[in-house]
Amino acid sequence: MSSKRDDSRLGMDRVISRRDFLDGVAASVATAGFSACDTKSATHSNKSAPNPSRLLGDRGHHPGSNVTAHALRDGTFWANAGPTRDTGERYDLVVVGGGISGLAAAIQYREQVGNGARVLIVENHDDFGGHAKRNEFVTASGRTLIGYGGSQSLQTPSYFSPAVKTLLRRLDLDLNKFETDYFDQTWSDRHKLGPAHFFCREQFGNDALVRITDRAADWVPNAPLNPRAKLDLISLIDSPRDYLSQLERGEKRALLASISYATFLTKVARADPQLVRFFQDSTSGYFGVGIDATSALDACANGNPGFAAMDLGRLADPAMSPTGRLAYTDPDPYIYHFPDGNHGLARALLAKLNFRAFPARSMADLVTTAVDYSCLDDSSSSVRVRLQSTVVKVQHRGEVGSAPDVEVSYAGAGRLESVRSKHVILACWHRVIPHIWSELPQEQVQALNDQRKVPLIYTNVLIRNWTALNRLGVNAIHTAGHFWRSAEIDFPVSMGDYRFAESAGDPVLLHMAAVPTMPGLAPREQASAGRARIGTLTFSELERSIRDLLARALVTGGFDPARDIEGICVNRWSHGYAYEYMRPWDAYWPNGPLPIEVARRPLGRIAIANADSGAYAYAHSAMDQAIRAVRELLGTPTGAPAIAPGPGPQIPLFRRAL
Repeated sequence: MSSKRDDSRLGMDRVISRRDFLDGVAASVATAGFSACDTKSATHSNKSAPNPSRLLGDRGHHPGSNVTAHALRDGTFWANAGPTRDTGERYDLVVVGGGISGLAAAIQYREQVGNGARVLIVENHDDFGGHAKRNEFVTASGRTLIGYGGSQSLQTPSYFSPAVKTLLRRLDLDLNKFETDYFDQTWSDRHKLGPAHFFCREQFGNDALVRITDRAADWVPNAPLNPRAKLDLISLIDSPRDYLSQLERGEKRALLASISYATFLTKVARADPQLVRFFQDSTSGYFGVGIDATSALDACANGNPGFAAMDLGRLADPAMSPTGRLAYTDPDPYIYHFPDGNHGLARALLAKLNFRAFPARSMADLVTTAVDYSCLDDSSSSVRVRLQSTVVKVQHRGEVGSAPDVEVSYAGAGRLESVRSKHVILACWHRVIPHIWSELPQEQVQALNDQRKVPLIYTNVLIRNWTALNRLGVNAIHTAGHFWRSAEIDFPVSMGDYRFAESAGDPVLLHMAAVPTMPGLAPREQASAGRARIGTLTFSELERSIRDLLARALVTGGFDPARDIEGICVNRWSHGYAYEYMRPWDAYWPNGPLPIEVARRPLGRIAIANADSGAYAYAHSAMDQAIRAVRELLGTPTGAPAIAPGPGPQIPLFRRAL
């Protein structure tokens, strides 16, 4: 239990930018006054949160966003729903879900049907973009810093499908500019910064920040590990041997696909068990689970040590998960990142759909131009985005095979309303769909329920300067045995008038991540347990743990959380990554049949998109699945793969796009 003295020392009593939501009620925020739209024509005003990106505190699945969906799940919604009012609105397409997949589906549909097609996008959150969340902070000096609160980066564009590459060209996105203009690839080297491990006393007896160098023998002796664990860790990293020398390459791979990395460490490499604790969360950033539920083959792809002398080859193995394949062969640098993460992509999609709401003309404009939220649902626009509205029912009006249209009902602004549409795309999570669409066969319902989102928390912390990190020579902290698995200086990206920090006296955002896991359970069960866990944590508890970790990890650099923290935004994603198939827990992977093949089947005038339908938690998968869904709906060839099956040099351990 914390004391008032401890809370004061950590700065819990300081007034900072952190609590725009109190008990689920939005506090007032400053807004831009002039709107280009006639607000009288906006039959569903989106003015309750004029700039949702400025709302800090408890975000992600922000308070109130899931109340209706949870009532549907629990079977309590319809008892008090009241009558449904027909708005009289008629559309060619209604998209359920305003994330990247939903926005991409709207563009693809209009590309095939014509730009005159009327489209309504219905989203339960107060912003578009879904998991691609933008967080804006205003410093004490009035400077704005932008961070990402969810979907992080465009990973491995070399592996994007032709359809996705075509879509990005239509959006006028030139990813080469990240290589030449936007991403400062020399920033860390120029400032002599590198990664460090933080060992917390709760797990290792003492707090210790240990900077990582090329040779483990140079830094491991400083770690609070037992003598044997130190020797084994040095051996695994600096001089591993072929622990399966008696087997052929194919036999090695098959064995590694059948055991966890935890088992590999203790039973194959025969390393000290303390290293299981040290590496436990090293795989969670990619796979959503720790090393007890990640195959040794996927851990090899992730960059975990112990495999360098085993002659496993450089081609991806089919038994690797899709992310494992990607990580094992990825040819691209990890630099394709907007300051607000993939919200920049969502903004590019919006600019193509509703230029009046978002008049961005260049890639730099995607970062610096303000969205006019009052124009998103303007009746004069052929594409409308209706925020804070949860779809509760989709139903063909008549027999599925001959119905002229679909009725879509949604709850928003204290009322239940409906619209009609010629076509519908469900770009929402798989497990939501059976609760809103009763026409599905039971086999498809079961397949949809197979998908369980992996929970995670992405937090941005505004610090007044990064002097302490500069003194320590550290740009990223990977924690061992702590709730927060990492804390990193944000990506060094400058676009247009938005400039990244250069001097150590400049303010920066620290990005912190937590993936709640429950070692010992199968991956799907870990996701469910982790989701329940983060749902019980209060914002104050999370804030206290953030301040405590940074105070302890950076103390020798002079960091004072009470003085140096200016703002906190916790993006709590109880439903985060799409679950992807992994050996040995999913024995049908990769040969199939795969649950998603049944889950995403179209029916009548309704098709299914979202990254869930690819079982692959990446922005390019979300776009691929949107394109497939539209083509299925309109009877054109799909051209999009079920799962990115390609192979997929290694990426930093703590990177993943939602």
